[in-house]
Amino acid sequence: MNTHKITMMDAYLIETLRSNGISNADLLAQLANNTTESWTAIDDTFDSAALLTLYTQDPSAFSAILADGYNVKFMTINGLRNLLRMRFDKVETRDYQLTDSGIIQLTFDMQQLPTLQQMLSKNWAIQETPHQDSSHSTIQISILAATLN
Repeated sequence: MNTHKITMMDAYLIETLRSNGISNADLLAQLANNTTESWTAIDDTFDSAALLTLYTQDPSAFSAILADGYNVKFMTINGLRNLLRMRFDKVETRDYQLTDSGIIQLTFDMQQLPTLQQMLSKNWAIQETPHQDSSHSTIQISILAATLN
């Protein structure tokens, strides 16, 4: 399976809709019918034009992005923080600590970890840190700036 690469803004738009209860099926149907006006109720500055463009370029690829996931082309620390909040309900100080090199002490669900790994751009690396969990359903990780060669 080839993971589709999308921009940070496309990821924000998709995750904003998902975090506000818009299902993948509804998102696809509204794009197919060009009936995205209701999305401004979520945020009056919401601009669906970028998603509509991405959808119309290749509807099957867009469907795969929603169903199979995506990889963000380049992610800033603020982009990472926002996606952690929108997609996984993880917020700074409650769920992790921010450092100069990235994010530490993030306890993450093992089932969601592959999704996070897929989403991250190449400028970030996940490192597991020792963490005791009797159920083994979570892992503690750090997401640190990667050394790019």
